[in-house]
Amino acid sequence: MPKYLLIMRGTDESNAAMMAEIDEMMATTRQFIEETVKAGVLLAAEGLDDPRQGVVVDFSGEAPVVTDGPYGETKELFGGFFLLDVASKQEAVEWAKRVPAAPGSKIEVRRVPGSDEVPQVGA
Repeated sequence: MPKYLLIMRGTDESNAAMMAEIDEMMATTRQFIEETVKAGVLLAAEGLDDPRQGVVVDFSGEAPVVTDGPYGETKELFGGFFLLDVASKQEAVEWAKRVPAAPGSKIEVRRVPGSDEVPQVGA
């Protein structure tokens, strides 16, 4: 079965709304994870730390430049993911619609190509 990555993307506003309701959000997220486990589709799920705690390595110039904090002027930040093993993109979308998310946030659904789909050097 294909794998799909459900990428949680939030804005400063949606992240603040989520933090205001963090206990409820965590409870509904745990319930969602339990449902994906019972359905046998969850491969992995992780949330990320505050983007201000990270760094960015920028390869725009001759040498990589490391800067603190989030991605500059990005309006949406990657906050975590669910990796699902499902039969189709439509099934992944149906799961994505059920992810507990704060108003204003988004879930991006991306297929993870299998190793047999990656171009081979010299092929």
